[in-house]
Amino acid sequence: MKRENVFKLIRFFIVIFIVVLSLSLLYFTAKLTYPFIIAIVIAMIISPAVYFLEKKWKFPRALAVITSLLIMISIFAGLITLLIAEIVDGANYFSTVVPEHTRTFIEYIQNFFASQIIPFYERLASTFNNLDSGQQGTIMESISKAGSSITESATSFLQNFFLKLPALVSWIPNAATVLVFSVLATFFISKDQEKLLEMLRKIIPEKVKYSGNRVFTDLKKALFGFVKAQFTLISITLVIVLIGLLILRVKYAITIALIAGIFDILPYLGTGTVFVPWIIYEIIMGNYGFALGLGILYTVVVVQRQLMEPKILSSSIGMNPLATLIALFVGFKLIGFLGLILGPVVLVFITTLYRANVFKDIWAYVKYGSSDGKD
Repeated sequence: MKRENVFKLIRFFIVIFIVVLSLSLLYFTAKLTYPFIIAIVIAMIISPAVYFLEKKWKFPRALAVITSLLIMISIFAGLITLLIAEIVDGANYFSTVVPEHTRTFIEYIQNFFASQIIPFYERLASTFNNLDSGQQGTIMESISKAGSSITESATSFLQNFFLKLPALVSWIPNAATVLVFSVLATFFISKDQEKLLEMLRKIIPEKVKYSGNRVFTDLKKALFGFVKAQFTLISITLVIVLIGLLILRVKYAITIALIAGIFDILPYLGTGTVFVPWIIYEIIMGNYGFALGLGILYTVVVVQRQLMEPKILSSSIGMNPLATLIALFVGFKLIGFLGLILGPVVLVFITTLYRANVFKDIWAYVKYGSSDGKD
């Protein structure tokens, strides 16, 4: 092997080592400092409001930050309060209606068992008694194995649930602590934003500064576009469900639409968590027309979501619709539901690096030993 090729190979492994090391450090650092990462994101969100108060209304920087934080918290708390009030109002209604439907459903199950299952069981028992002892033994062994398997699965599920319950309960004070640290960190980061940026400008080399600034700008635009896209998709779903339920004359349509919108956040499951059990129940109760209406509404919601998601994501984050669709599918296949969120985010990050010529500079270093393509 030529000496030049040996150096290329060495530089290639150096790049791989630096990338792996950087990703590992980023992962472990993020686990320890995620409240401050949240604070940086919040500081970016309130930055336009802080700038407006500081420049237009001549607020001191600290007061502008505090005011912007209070406005954001107030809006968030107000929306949560309205949401809770609507859900509580709807829950009071459902608390009187659901038991009645439950009793009707139980009566249906009882009648079904009396008219269908018991006669079937008697015929099955008669057939079983006519079998020879070997066949009966085989059947009983299969039933025993199936019962043992179901018991083990149920036991395992309950054990895991109760083992994780303390962790779930302990999450509440942890979340409160994270919230306090994030709000405090947001204040200090936003208050000293210019000083922090100036410090970074002095530390970071000029070449890295140019590429990093471009990567950060594009990534910020794309990630905020991704959040906007998800909010748009959920809003479209909520409006469609609300209109459909109003047409079907469903009581507390707003509450149900809000619940469907919340479930729409869940990848793959989505609004089916609300509609599928509801449709099955209405069919069992014999309300075929209403069940058909719900089925049509659910189909419209699912179809629009599948059609609009790649298009809205691509337009919001500047990605090709096919590339976005591939990122969604690959992300889901690799890490499940979370991959439907992380897939497009990773695609955005890779595309941003490409647009900033980061890959070109890395390849130039591997090939020539310098990022400007010269030996």
